[in-house]
Amino acid sequence: MLTRKHSIEGKLHFGDFAGIFDDCDPEAAAKLALIAGDISLVIDRDGVILGGSADPVLYPELEGWIGQAWLDTVTADSRGKVNDLIASMHAGRQQRWRQINHHGNGADIPVRYAIVSFENTDRCLALGRDMREEAALQQRFLQAQQALERDYLRLRQAEQRYRLLFDEVTDAVLVVEADTHRIREANPAAHRVLKIAQGELVGNRLSGVFARGSRDALIGFLGAATATQTVSPLSLALASDDSEVALSTVTFRQRGKPYLFVRITAPTQVGDAHRMLDIVQRMPDAFVLANSAMQIVAVNTEFAELVGAAHSDQLIGKPLGHFIGRPGIDLELVKGQLAKDGVARNVSTVVGANDDFQGEPVELSAVQTESDDPHLGMVIRPVGRRLRDLQPAAAETPRSVEQLTELVGRMSLKDIVRESTDLIERLCIEAALSRTADNRASAAEILGLSRQSLYSKLHRHGLGNLGTDGE
Repeated sequence: MLTRKHSIEGKLHFGDFAGIFDDCDPEAAAKLALIAGDISLVIDRDGVILGGSADPVLYPELEGWIGQAWLDTVTADSRGKVNDLIASMHAGRQQRWRQINHHGNGADIPVRYAIVSFENTDRCLALGRDMREEAALQQRFLQAQQALERDYLRLRQAEQRYRLLFDEVTDAVLVVEADTHRIREANPAAHRVLKIAQGELVGNRLSGVFARGSRDALIGFLGAATATQTVSPLSLALASDDSEVALSTVTFRQRGKPYLFVRITAPTQVGDAHRMLDIVQRMPDAFVLANSAMQIVAVNTEFAELVGAAHSDQLIGKPLGHFIGRPGIDLELVKGQLAKDGVARNVSTVVGANDDFQGEPVELSAVQTESDDPHLGMVIRPVGRRLRDLQPAAAETPRSVEQLTELVGRMSLKDIVRESTDLIERLCIEAALSRTADNRASAAEILGLSRQSLYSKLHRHGLGNLGTDGE
């Protein structure tokens, strides 16, 4: 922006002007012109550049301008300004600085010019100040301003999305100051669940919402939530009607200050959740809930006893692979079945395996939630005692080929091979009896067995009528 400081109009003169500059020789005048500007051009009355002086590093184009019309060395948007400068020179009007853009190699060259006229000559001197550094600063300032505007717009859009989600979500949520326990924000669902008029929660302490007998537990719960990342949900009675709600919370920081994001579950949901949790805790089989990283989220009492933990809380956050399965095998097999079928049934594995102990045999079934952050629920039951109590079957019926392949992961390869051998043996005996019309002597001959050996195998597989002998 041009101001009065860029013009000689209204400025104080030297006083004895003639006395100071009367003895100024041409060389001193040339030095004065060089010092006054970064570039100096000698212009005739027709606007032709007769000569010039400048740093050749900054103005390598200067030699090519000499002899050209000044208008031909500038950009189209600067032609009018050049004409104004030349017209002011002819009219003898006061000069002010005007920014002119010269053609350059690759980029325009901004220069701020003023013209000095001389008496008794048709020439004038155009003194110019290089504006490239100032233009670069202006460009950086403009870019910074545009970046700030873009960031501000993104923040505004994010705030709008957050506000819409916060107000429309069906869950009751509060934002609470961690140090004072004052409510900073509350969505409409929170007002409905807590039975408080809209707008009455913000600014009040959270403890005032709950019955007096529940406030000590609330303060301890909020303190624990501030100190640790994981804290179990808490049920509290409301001050309005003594009905119970469940609180869960996570901690976050904003501008260096801690806050609590508190989620409140309605009484009906609390009752259903309590009944479900009570059933899971009382199950005779072990139960464990794990996240997608196979870290334990929750367990029941039976699982804690199965792995030898003193308390369930000791297991929260621990890798499930520390307690279940052979390293890198069993749980990967379970995850593969879950990814393929959504469920894993009756998978044989072990609990507590280490270098000195093969682990206790167990059987687990698992299911996985369908969400962006899937969780896995597993029911685990020991099978070692059941296997010891079972009497060996005299003649177990072999399975089909499809059933045999499903045994992978549930039985060892040795046991699967034995099952496969029994299946093949039975199929061959049945085929031999079919071809010989149930003639056991002929069947034994084509199988390469003695009649006594064939009878033994028939008895073991439960095939044929062993009371008679077909010839």
